[in-house]
Amino acid sequence: MIPIAKPFLDDNEIKSVSEVLKSGIIAQGPKVRELEEKFAKLCGTKYAVAVNSGTAALHTSLYVAGIKRDDAVITTPFTFIATANTILMQQAKPVFVDIEEESFNIDPKKIQEKINEKTKAIVTVDLYGLLCDYDEIGKIAKNNNLIVVEDACQAVNAELNGKKAGNFGNIAAFSFYGTKNITCGEGGMIATNNKEYADNAGLFRQHGRSKMTSYEYSGLGYNYRATDISAAILLEQLKKIDTITKKRIENAAYLSENLGKIKGIKVPDAKSDGSHVFHQYTIRALENFKLSRDELNEYLNKKGIGTGIYYPKPLHLLPHFKKFGYKGGDFPIAEKLSNEVISLPIHPHLAKEQLDYIIKVFNEI
Repeated sequence: MIPIAKPFLDDNEIKSVSEVLKSGIIAQGPKVRELEEKFAKLCGTKYAVAVNSGTAALHTSLYVAGIKRDDAVITTPFTFIATANTILMQQAKPVFVDIEEESFNIDPKKIQEKINEKTKAIVTVDLYGLLCDYDEIGKIAKNNNLIVVEDACQAVNAELNGKKAGNFGNIAAFSFYGTKNITCGEGGMIATNNKEYADNAGLFRQHGRSKMTSYEYSGLGYNYRATDISAAILLEQLKKIDTITKKRIENAAYLSENLGKIKGIKVPDAKSDGSHVFHQYTIRALENFKLSRDELNEYLNKKGIGTGIYYPKPLHLLPHFKKFGYKGGDFPIAEKLSNEVISLPIHPHLAKEQLDYIIKVFNEI
């Protein structure tokens, strides 16, 4: 089986973890601080705050941005559930906006009509590793005095107009889950140029504790701390990030060049500006393809090709979001694409022979 994802790890990560274990400092410590400094440098932001998951990064970002009960937060229904669940965690209301068919990202043209006096923020999602249209979103946010929280959990190292992911909102969240482009199994990071946000994020991740050496608390907080074990892995991953990014982009280009010739297959919108880092390589099985998406998924798996469907149901159709009054037909593009999308292997471990095999199976169909 060609796996849909495989972490790009080697002996350097093992050695680095071993050194941390031998040091005796395995919780949040000097490795976490080093990681934060280097990640901020990667993004080009002033500050970075490490936490223990992408969900924690999103929740912390919303908290320090001041999102609270009954605030309205605009976001996309076509994303992983953590994007919207963390809005609920702040007792705010997720206000969904449909997506662009080509990019899979939130459609800026449809945002303005959802803004009212309760709207406080826009949570963008750089889905599959492709940066959103931040020129337009930035204008809308500025004109309406809205905070932009960038869900860059799938877009580490993506770049647009000389700026890296993490720079396009007031605050950004990243994930280092096991399938992400760089990983430590579970982990997250907040990036921002706002010192107050960064300082408050540092408090929030450790129960609001203002000093690790004393039991003084500034307010509410959670146990969202990162560990030196995970930081040690990520420090090694950062050394490889340009290699990983380049290989993913090359693999995507090779697949698109060949699969794009097949009737009924829509390959991802090609980007040559570094704005797509291909956390996922997601194609669409259109109506004129010989198999439905689900039939294609089953066939590829039988042929030894790992796949993923991200995402089979838009969030507004899930029970705990439907209670806000959402129903089928509200976001037709997201609903249509949820029945067409299928992600194929794209990770750096893939050999050309494996990519050729994937292409061969499609051509046989």
